[in-house]
Amino acid sequence: MTHHLVLPLIIPLVTGALVILAGRRRLAARAITFVGMTTDLVYALYLLWLVWNEGIQVSALGDWPLPFGIALTVDLLSATMLVLAALMGWVVLLFTFVTIDPERERFGFYALYQFLILGVSGAFLTGDLFNLYVWFEVMLISSFGLMTLGGERDQLEGGLKYVVINLVSSTFFLIAVGLLYGATGTLNMAHLATILAEAESTRLISALAMLFLLTFGIKAAIFPLFFWLPASYHTPPAAVTALFGGLLTKVGVYAMFRVFTLFFVEQPPYIHTLLLILAGLTMVVGVLGAIAQNNVRRILSFHIISQIGYMIMGLGLAGVLGLAGGIFYVIHHIIVKTSLLMIGGALEEISGTGDLKHMGGQLRERPWLAFLFLLAALSLAGIPPLSGFFSKLTLLSAALDQEQYAIAAVSLGVSVLTLFSMTKIWAEVFWKAAPLPAPSPAAEPAPAAVAPYWNLVAPAAILVTLSLLLGLGAGPALEFASAAATQLSVPAEYVQAVFGIQ
Repeated sequence: MTHHLVLPLIIPLVTGALVILAGRRRLAARAITFVGMTTDLVYALYLLWLVWNEGIQVSALGDWPLPFGIALTVDLLSATMLVLAALMGWVVLLFTFVTIDPERERFGFYALYQFLILGVSGAFLTGDLFNLYVWFEVMLISSFGLMTLGGERDQLEGGLKYVVINLVSSTFFLIAVGLLYGATGTLNMAHLATILAEAESTRLISALAMLFLLTFGIKAAIFPLFFWLPASYHTPPAAVTALFGGLLTKVGVYAMFRVFTLFFVEQPPYIHTLLLILAGLTMVVGVLGAIAQNNVRRILSFHIISQIGYMIMGLGLAGVLGLAGGIFYVIHHIIVKTSLLMIGGALEEISGTGDLKHMGGQLRERPWLAFLFLLAALSLAGIPPLSGFFSKLTLLSAALDQEQYAIAAVSLGVSVLTLFSMTKIWAEVFWKAAPLPAPSPAAEPAPAAVAPYWNLVAPAAILVTLSLLLGLGAGPALEFASAAATQLSVPAEYVQAVFGIQ
């Protein structure tokens, strides 16, 4: 039994507590958070290595017999998500050191940051549906704190929309959990897989499947439940947007992958068709919303929605190839989207605005930033040999194999429109000449100092390099994604790992 699986929960919890004890000492809080995130990343990498070499890892907390005790279960998918969560937390932390203002740092920013990582890690680790609900709530509380910390008007408006719709989602989640427990007598995911596999298709089970789809669909921001994301994600500091854009919606996607491959496999029978329809609509609405925007972070926020559609497409296609494409796309998107949002934040920091009309000249003044944006944007659009191309190619191959020509055509069309909207940012921010500064009165205070250029660029450069390596090493990456997809497509392996420890 592997009791060390609790470490991804203990590390951010202890780190957050130590940051609170550090009080308003900014340098101490920074050092504690950096050490905590580094430790978390090292352990997550070790855990991924362990699962790859030894199979699914399970820990029954308190040695209570399963399914009555709380189980922590880590397969290849959850281990990968833990690594990505720790990696994004570590890289974005470097970006916060140069972009977050001292006042936010003194008033609990790093503690909230760690508690958010705690909630995300718990959601990836748990093998119990009620505990998944608990970790969603931890994530909601800490993310709301990060979104509104600073008390600016736009933040409070965006935070209100964010928290209200997520509380609605949580209510649906709790109702679904209660009804499922009443119908089956258990909330352990492995136990649910065995019970529902033998159950006849009933209206109650079909209704529960739809209720979970609604719940996780809100969290993942799929059509038509996406409206809260572009209304809120552009309002907090750029570092917070980067962390949210890379991680939070992917927790909803992960939950959908988990429940619809483990225990809602055949009920209702039309679920995969519905998922494909929702995936296509999510792609189209997201990319059209991005084209209509004129603010860098709002464009990138709408692209989060659009790209979620590709992940749901992989789940809807099912089968090893479809799931592998979806998993590969999740990995690619977390890395690329986080890098793009940090680049967007760096551009706002340099220009003093995110409005495309008032930006320009960055290709001449900051060619390295332009180069990083170009690589990340082309990867998002699916241009070879970058990671976005191979993840989309895998999904397209799965769609054609299953003769799902409509979703294949939609995915190709959305890729073209994604390239168009990225070209819009390129033309306005990098290609056109810098706008002439407006004359300012002598009494007007001097603008705030901009962080050193390379400190702004380095965190995004790390992720863009990873994206490039992921594309160049697409063969091994796809092999890994296929192994994770194979585990998902064989629920018996998950069930045996959970109950085999007793």
